[in-house]
Amino acid sequence: MILRMSFEEVTALNAATERLLSSPDGGGVAAPPEVLAELEARLPVRGDISVLTLAQQRRLVAGLEVVLAHLKRRMDALIVELYVGADDTVNAYFDYANVLTLKARLDEMGQEMVGLIELMTGSGPTEETAEQVTFLD
Repeated sequence: MILRMSFEEVTALNAATERLLSSPDGGGVAAPPEVLAELEARLPVRGDISVLTLAQQRRLVAGLEVVLAHLKRRMDALIVELYVGADDTVNAYFDYANVLTLKARLDEMGQEMVGLIELMTGSGPTEETAEQVTFLD
């Protein structure tokens, strides 16, 4: 399956992920090392992403949740430090909104994958089927 991404989503995701990974405190967000490694391995995102398994989709969701937490903290801090209408604050809101929209589409993709695995196997996904059942582009 292909996760379609707009230019704005790609730009916001790349900038936020790079900022998060380069921050000495992890951008103020506690994240498991495997999630940070998954994010780092994908940088820079150049456009649409092929998601071949439910396990891969779940790893991407975990990564986007970390990026969203970082973006939310940044947006909140800018609102308090500046004011709600400042350029940096508005840009932070759009970055957050773009990544949030992307995550919503990825969540929907995961629900479709779960449904297809249930249809094919007759039961919910296991760790094994999440890794082994492949969804082609």
